[in-house]
Parts: sequence; C-alpha cells; structure tokens
Amino acid sequence: MNQQQSNTTTSLSDPEPQTQGVKALLGDPKKAILKLSIPMIIAMSANTIYNLVDAIWVSGLGSDALAAIGFVFPFFFMIMALATGLGIGGGSAISRRIGSGDKKGADDIASNILVIMLIIATILTIILLASVDKILLCLGCQGVLDMAVDYARIIFGGTVIIFFVHTAYAILRAEGDAKRTMYTMILGAALNIILDPIFIYTFDLGVAGAAWATLLSITISSLILVYWLFVKKDTYVSFTFRHFHFDKHVLKDIFQVGLPSSIQQLSMSFTMIILNFIIVNVSNSDGVAVYTTGWRVATIAILPLLGISTAVVSVTGAAYGTRSFEKLKTSFMYAVKIGFIIEIFVGLGTFFLAPLITAVFTTAEGAMSIADDLEMFLRIIWLFYPGAAFGIFSSSLFQGTGKGINALLATVLRSLVLTTVLAVVFSYVLNFGLSGIWWSLVLANLLGSVISYIWAQVHLNKLKTTFNVNN
Repeated sequence: MNQQQSNTTTSLSDPEPQTQGVKALLGDPKKAILKLSIPMIIAMSANTIYNLVDAIWVSGLGSDALAAIGFVFPFFFMIMALATGLGIGGGSAISRRIGSGDKKGADDIASNILVIMLIIATILTIILLASVDKILLCLGCQGVLDMAVDYARIIFGGTVIIFFVHTAYAILRAEGDAKRTMYTMILGAALNIILDPIFIYTFDLGVAGAAWATLLSITISSLILVYWLFVKKDTYVSFTFRHFHFDKHVLKDIFQVGLPSSIQQLSMSFTMIILNFIIVNVSNSDGVAVYTTGWRVATIAILPLLGISTAVVSVTGAAYGTRSFEKLKTSFMYAVKIGFIIEIFVGLGTFFLAPLITAVFTTAEGAMSIADDLEMFLRIIWLFYPGAAFGIFSSSLFQGTGKGINALLATVLRSLVLTTVLAVVFSYVLNFGLSGIWWSLVLANLLGSVISYIWAQVHLNKLKTTFNVNN
C-alpha cells in the first residue's frame, strides 16, 4: 500500500503535461467528464463529418457505389469494433491502475495491449483477405460485387494500422489525455476529406479511391501516434518490450473487459450484416444504400453520447480504483443527464431538417431513387437518440468498473436480439416493409436502454455496499 501511494505521489508531482490528465481523472468527477468529453466530441464530430463527406462523394458515383460500401461497411466496422473493444478493455484496466496508484501495472497493461493487438490484427487480415469474395457473395452482393471487393481488399489490407490507431487512442484516453487523441482524429478526418475527391475522381479510382483515401489518412495519424508513444515518450504510461512475456494476471485484467467489449462491438456489426440481408430480401440494394447512408446521419446524431461514453469509462474506472463511490455515481448520473438533454435537441433538429439532409445525399442522378426512403428513415430513427444515453452510458459504467460481461449482455440484448427479432416481425410478419425495419431499430434501442439503465442502478447499489464494507 505504501508503495502504491509512493507511485501516485511521484507520478502526480511530475510537471510534464500528460500528468494533468491523470490529475483530472482523480479530481472532480463532473469536471473530469467534461474535460475528457469535449475533446472527444470534437474529434468524433470531425470524424463523422468525414464519413458524411465520404458518403456524399461516393453518392456521386450512384446508388450502386453506396450499396457496395454498404455491404463492406459492417466488416470495416467489425475491424474497428475488435480494436475498440481491446482498447476499452486495456483502457479500463489502465484507468483502474492509475486510480489505485499502480504505475508499473499500468505500464504492463499498455505493453501487453500492443502485442495482443498485433497478433489479432495479423490473423484477421489473413482471414478477411482470403475469403472476401465468398463472404460478400453469401450476403447477396451479386449486383455490386466487383466494386465491393475492390473497396474491401484495400480496407482489409490496412487492418493492422486500424488496430494500432484505435488501441493508441484508448491508451491516451485512459490516462486522461483526450486532447492529443482529438488532434490525431481531426487530422485523419481532414486528410480524408481532402484526399477523397482526389482519389475517387481525379485519379479516377471510383469506390477503391475512397478506400485508399481512408487508409492513407489513418496511416499518417498512426505515424504521429508512434512518435508520441515510442520516440518522444511523454505519455504517463511507458512501454517495455525487452524480455517481454505475457502475464496471466495482466491478461485477465485486459480481457475481462476487452473480450466482452470486442464481442459487444461485433454484435453491432453482426446486426448490420443481418439487417442488410433482411433489407435486400424486403427491398433491394437501394434499401442497403438507404440504411448505410441514414445510419451515418444517426451516428452523427449520437456522437456526443459516444464522446461522453469514452470519458465515463475512464472516470468511473479511476473512481473504482480509488474506491470512491460518490465520484463514480456522480460521473455516471451527470453523463446521463447532459447526454439526454443534448440528444433531445439533436433529435428534433434531425427530424425537421430531414428533407434538407436527404437532398445533400441524393443530388446525383443515380442516387435520387433513394430520396423518399432516406427521408422516411431520418423521420423515424431520431426517436431513439435521447433514450440511447441511458443504454450507452450504462454499458460504459460496466466497462469502467471491470464488468465487461454486463456491458456485453446489455448491448447484445439491445443491438442484436431485440433489433433482429423486431425487424423480422415488423418486416415479414406484419408486412411493414422497410419502415418496419427502421421502427425495429428505434424500439429495440429504447427498450434495451431502459433495461440497461435499471441494471446499472442495481450495480451501483452493489458497489456502494462493497465500498462501505471495504472502508
């Protein structure tokens, strides 16, 4: 215990900038939520704006191009999901070690994360590149197969880079350094926006050009992260690979949240794949284009929640490490409150601006056929935005306190089970068609969020009892 206190004193007295993030994690929970959330919301806004601009540039190639990316997007999301899940697991463990004053433990976790990342990403790259054609064909991607394969091979070839970037982001966030995460994310998004029209139209690469622009942008961001982590070495955690070996206790600490988080993220990818399959059978590839494009808009709408959720994981993790129940509960409830209020305004704005948003994505002659269905999607999907705050932050609370299985079950229920069941019932049984699928997304997320929030409150009551006993 004395050694842990000594480590804390040493690290917090260090004048270097990275320790300011650690101080924030261990300080006022509301200020910590805001300090970490604001940079991440800005960064995610820039990244999401890129996604929209990317969709706009691709829409100029016609609805087939949008559909081609739509078939690949769940797998791109799957790569990011695994990387994000691993990062969440490692980040949660690092934050808890920081809260308890265990600097060496935080370093060990950071080193293990990077090695695990490299192994998983390499294996995944080989599998995806070897089977991309067969996978896409099985999903009904016959009409736009060539475009989809061209896009997929480039993205899958960059799996290691995508993994590294998301893992490095998680390490920086875990030690409270959200600003540098923001800088690199904004840089990557800006580069993507600039490179998209060059590769798609100037170089006449079409859909493949969008993939090359994405991969090059991520690569440049990764080089900056490599400089900070391994050359400048000014982060709170440090990396030691000499005489490296896996520690079962460290692995357990990472995977008790990281593995469920990865599966949790993957469940959302599987949901997209299943919905694409249902949409193709209910409608056609235009329906996939509507879903892919509309979901990009939905992602923008909930990006404040996604930004705040990263802060909730880090702040609750540090509070859990210090055994401070009041800080833990305050940070969670404060996040839910501000998230709910923000999303009410965002949802209403999306509803009233639906025709304008639709027009942005359907200016090209080849994309005009999806205009009515896209506007309908936007007019329905906004209803789940405010309620999503309860579900997303409940999962973040579970992750921050080391309960990855809880977060997994809550998300699987919401995103996979309820969405799939309701989509089948509404589109096939009740014959509501595409609108039934959009309503299934709304109802599944709202119902799942309510269940997750109730479970989170039960978890908080258990933690209160545990902390009081320990104290």
